[in-house]
Amino acid sequence: MRLSNQALGAIMLALQESLMNQSDIVPVLQGFDLENGEEGLVVKNPPTVRFSNNEPVNEGELEEMVK
Repeated sequence: MRLSNQALGAIMLALQESLMNQSDIVPVLQGFDLENGEEGLVVKNPPTVRFSNNEPVNEGELEEMVK
């Protein structure tokens, strides 16, 4: 099995959130609900990261995280 770009983005978001909040990443990763997609494993419940300007993360930013 392979991770999809979406799953890689979800892992990167979890890592960023963990670093920003100085928290353990393991519970977030353990909480991922995974399913098989056409491009590989997909995370059905990806984490969100809040930036100081409270704007949501857009898809372009997620794609930049997995290049």
